[in-house]
Amino acid sequence: MSAYQGDFLKEVEARVEEGEWVKMCMQCGVCAGSCPFGPHWEHSPQKIFMMIRAGKREEVLTSDAMWMCTSCYNCVVRCPRKLPITQIMHGLATYAHRLGLAPKMQPTRRFSVTFWSNLTRTGRVNELKLVLQVYFRNGFAAGLKEFWNMRRVGLRLLAAKRMNPFELVFPHRCKDAKGIQRMLAKACEIENRKRGFSQ
Repeated sequence: MSAYQGDFLKEVEARVEEGEWVKMCMQCGVCAGSCPFGPHWEHSPQKIFMMIRAGKREEVLTSDAMWMCTSCYNCVVRCPRKLPITQIMHGLATYAHRLGLAPKMQPTRRFSVTFWSNLTRTGRVNELKLVLQVYFRNGFAAGLKEFWNMRRVGLRLLAAKRMNPFELVFPHRCKDAKGIQRMLAKACEIENRKRGFSQ
């Protein structure tokens, strides 16, 4: 184990949610084989964990691999050591984001940041606003094209009352949006204290 006790591994153990489990990975590759995105990403969890142990800090924190995790939990269910792989991947994504090292143009990261901002403002997700923010992020023309391509899905969402066109003007808010914001701020404060971040 002494060969793996690099500074970056210690940093991950201290600063990343469930990071203390990284050193328990035995490199069997079951996570990579279980992931629906397995063939499409450069760094599987198995590779990310080995890179952490090898001290490849910048390569790990600038990778888009953590942002591709869809939380299907196939890797967790099948891991022989029962490692919390999904939590570690999301923890690494969050850590890279707060350090400003996450890939800015990675689509899943951009969606995650937009979704979180949308949710925390009113205490619930405004689906129509989220769709518009996602579709028009690359400009007006690209947004119109995407909107047109997804028109059938949009009509079905409207029919199922999953999207309300008036929500842009009159957004639905949960009964205690400010209470949710205070709760999230307190959770962030506790996490910062636990992980040694400055406020």
